[in-house]
Amino acid sequence: MTTRFTTKTVALSLVLSLLAGAGPAVHAAEKGKAKDKEKAEQRAPLVLSTEATAPNRDRADRPSYAAVVKRAAPSVVAVIANRKERPAAAMATPNLEELLQRGFPGMPGPRPRRPLPPSGPRPVAPDAAAPTAGPASGVIISADGYVLTNAHVIEGAEEVKVAMGEPRKEYVATVVGRDARSDVALLKIDASGLVPVTLGDSDQLELGDVVLALGNPAGRGLTVSRGIASALGREGAGDGTEDFLQTDAAINPGNSGGALLDSDGRLIGLATARAQRDDGNAGLGFAVPVNLARFVAEQLVKNGRVERALLGVETQPLEPDLVAAFNVKQGALISEVRAGGPADKGGLKGGDVVTRVGATEIKDPRQLQQMIARFAPGTEVTIAYVRDGKTAETTVKLGTASADKAANNTEGTGDIADTEGVLDDVSIDEVSPEIREQLNVPTRIQGVFVTGVAPGGPSARAGIQPGDIILELDRRPARTVEEAVKLSEEIKGPKILVQLWREGRVRLLVVDESKK
Repeated sequence: MTTRFTTKTVALSLVLSLLAGAGPAVHAAEKGKAKDKEKAEQRAPLVLSTEATAPNRDRADRPSYAAVVKRAAPSVVAVIANRKERPAAAMATPNLEELLQRGFPGMPGPRPRRPLPPSGPRPVAPDAAAPTAGPASGVIISADGYVLTNAHVIEGAEEVKVAMGEPRKEYVATVVGRDARSDVALLKIDASGLVPVTLGDSDQLELGDVVLALGNPAGRGLTVSRGIASALGREGAGDGTEDFLQTDAAINPGNSGGALLDSDGRLIGLATARAQRDDGNAGLGFAVPVNLARFVAEQLVKNGRVERALLGVETQPLEPDLVAAFNVKQGALISEVRAGGPADKGGLKGGDVVTRVGATEIKDPRQLQQMIARFAPGTEVTIAYVRDGKTAETTVKLGTASADKAANNTEGTGDIADTEGVLDDVSIDEVSPEIREQLNVPTRIQGVFVTGVAPGGPSARAGIQPGDIILELDRRPARTVEEAVKLSEEIKGPKILVQLWREGRVRLLVVDESKK
């Protein structure tokens, strides 16, 4: 009999090494960091008005939201980005497909494979006499002149202005920083006595809550649309560290960077993109949750750039067979703990299921990823987890994210190891230097190489594939073919917990041989 290894479904493995966002300096350079720190020390502190309570859902729907709009109107301003040549990404309130096509990492949904037809203003020739100005919006968040808007609004701008009031006043704005990953930028104008918006708590928003979208494109006056929160936690197309609010409130042209308010007039999102059909509004608009925007703003004021935290684990969803194996209802299953990383130092291990971070219950790996992304490096967090059916807690001091790259994976070849025992539908071989080089396998990965899997067998149904590297069987290391063969003979089954490496990620799965 031959021994093989596969996966029932391709488990989603999310790396919680969260990439730092773009800022005004080269973040990797120590000189850049020093300059950012010097500038940050010169900046005024960010003082926000917050009210972290849920809207009153028992109140009957209002016949008018005029009072709410009047309260928030002074906080919604126009942002004018002047540029000699307008990048495609700088259009005001582009539709969703346009933002995806331009490569913004935070936008929800799949990226189109075909070029989109031209839409909106065409780029101005480099030698054009006059600069162009893209109409967009912003939100005042402090009385002394801090303004939130979208990163794509100010990209490539030579000068940024903020316009407000009646009669209209214009201020030249300083770009404190921009974070392309979340599509958030922070501006500062030299003004005082402004009316800042009250920041709400986007984590308390529920499906069906009434929301208002406010914009002030080019300072021509306020635009308002009303709708509901139609989806929460819409996943971005980048690394998964950001999520978006979805609403059917029309995101009008020029509303990029404008306010999405709850029914009590608190800011719960920053309008980012609209989904539009040829015949008009498709009823899909997207906004950056205010909790994420606030985190970015605080980081930009403090550091001049966004520093995201690192937990140092890889995770995967709890598929039904894993739920039964670990006896938990929800959570984020840790498939690997990076040696020497924050999680490792905090005592977490592969096979642990994270169920809570602080006071927040964790439903799945993406929620864990987004939670960690909103912490600053160095923050100490309490993490609750389940190990061997028992609940425990640990305190982890989060690290700083790095740009780890996943290795590419291709099919390999090798001799078959004949064995009698579990996983007898998988063929394996040693991980040769050639395979390690070809697949860019890190030296920390020690296991056996899967050369073949019997079609339709338990391992294939579980998802094991040729090219995988098996690391452990039932939590016991399988570093060589000899160790793997011995384990396959010793393990009773019929359910075998397999840890494997694939395409730069470590994941766990359960092979059920009772269904042969």
